[in-house]
Amino acid sequence: MDNIILIGMPASGKSTLGVILARRLGYGYLDTDSFISQREKCTLQTIIDTKGLDAFLEIESSVGSEIVCDRVIIATGGSMVLSEAAMDNLKNLGTVIYINVPLQELKRRLKDYSDRGIAMKNGETIEDIFNIRSPYYEKYADIVVDYKDGNSLEETVEDIIKAIE
Repeated sequence: MDNIILIGMPASGKSTLGVILARRLGYGYLDTDSFISQREKCTLQTIIDTKGLDAFLEIESSVGSEIVCDRVIIATGGSMVLSEAAMDNLKNLGTVIYINVPLQELKRRLKDYSDRGIAMKNGETIEDIFNIRSPYYEKYADIVVDYKDGNSLEETVEDIIKAIE
């Protein structure tokens, strides 16, 4: 297996799980949101606020489309699935795993998301983007790992490792 790509909603745990998974498997780690922030020299929220949502999505798509790596855990931004070009590239790079967290749990985790850099239109809610993106996560996923209430991060990583074996 070349790479493992983690997709899912904001606050689904992709970044945290990705770091632990990379350590466990001896893989490298790439967080596309962090990469975009470093490349653009500002936060995701600043990009969205100053350049606009469409410009942010174009930046994210271009980053996802250009990734070339081997033996890396890639944690994507929650909106990466909106880019067919990015997802086609990522699917060619390895196994795509959807971290499926129920809406109620996401709402619990995302009490204040005003500065989190979530790609959403004015007036959209977490429920709106959940409903828009869920079909894309399911479309692109090779494997779905469902959130289990009470599972530790390590237990979820174990579930991922079992799923890819």
